[in-house]
Amino acid sequence: MRQAAPTVKEVLGALEHTLLAATASPAQVEALCDEAAAHGLLGVCVNPLFIARCKARLAGTGVRVVTVVGFPLASSFSEATELECLLAVRAGADEIDAVIRLSAAKSGDWAFVEDDARRIVRAAAGTPVKLILETAVLTPVEIDRACAAALAAGAAFVKTSTGYAAGGATTEAVAQLRRCVGERAGVKASGGIRDLATARAMLAAGADRIGTSAGAAIARELTGG
Repeated sequence: MRQAAPTVKEVLGALEHTLLAATASPAQVEALCDEAAAHGLLGVCVNPLFIARCKARLAGTGVRVVTVVGFPLASSFSEATELECLLAVRAGADEIDAVIRLSAAKSGDWAFVEDDARRIVRAAAGTPVKLILETAVLTPVEIDRACAAALAAGAAFVKTSTGYAAGGATTEAVAQLRRCVGERAGVKASGGIRDLATARAMLAAGADRIGTSAGAAIARELTGG
């Protein structure tokens, strides 16, 4: 947990402006990129289809392009998710957000969870991987086990949610993730974060990153712009 309230720079530098709707249009994705660049946000998070478009749109801005694989269910073949990750990296993704094997996690098959995550990390070939734990559907014990699997697999971050489950990020879940990973990995809060107060609360609880479709709105609330 942070000892002081997050600064303006820390909040802006943590925001990943997100658009993962299946109906998102190229024009909407380009607008997302323009908003992220205008407000100095850390990155955009988009579906793999739009990686190349975002890289071109954001060239020279320093805004990162984050994408998702195995999203949102992690229910396909491991080989398919590996290939999706490989193609995303080839397309220029700066970071990969991947969902853990939730069926295996709920069944207690932690060896499978860890092996699947390791395959994704290996396919990313050095591109940072954030493993989405979907904390709303896990027990506290399962969250601890999922964090351990993520660390063992070499994930750079653990992340709370896809935004597609019944619940999203909570400060309690963020604090537990931070306790579990310590300084060995980052923590990303996502799911239901739509205003500055909530974003600040997540950062204060231990998050390094905030995934939100309201990134531009939060930035305007923060800066008055």
